[in-house]
Amino acid sequence: MNFPSELKYTKDHEWVKVSGNEATIGITDFAQRELGDIVYIDINTVGAEVAKEDVFGTVEAVKTVSDLFMPITATIEEFNAELNDNPELVNTDPYGKGWMVKVTLSNVADVDGLLSATEYKALVGA
Repeated sequence: MNFPSELKYTKDHEWVKVSGNEATIGITDFAQRELGDIVYIDINTVGAEVAKEDVFGTVEAVKTVSDLFMPITATIEEFNAELNDNPELVNTDPYGKGWMVKVTLSNVADVDGLLSATEYKALVGA
């Protein structure tokens, strides 16, 4: 499994790549493996501010539907439209082309509460 060290992680298996007051968010390699083949992603919160730990969308896999939780309070600026036609990108490239949303952070200091790659790796027992 892959745990890029430059990313931050959540206990709910989202990853966050921060650049200034903006961030890109997706689900981790561990999460996509647990879900199995992803067939649909529903994110209808573009343009909205979503509070930390609130649901911002769902991921549908062959065997289940799972909520996506916002790692930090932020306004969702963009959904990865490529996932509409190719949701399997989350399975094949979760940290690259499989990103889900780009956001503007409400409070950059919220990032300090996220897990490091080492902490997340320990959480999932890898």
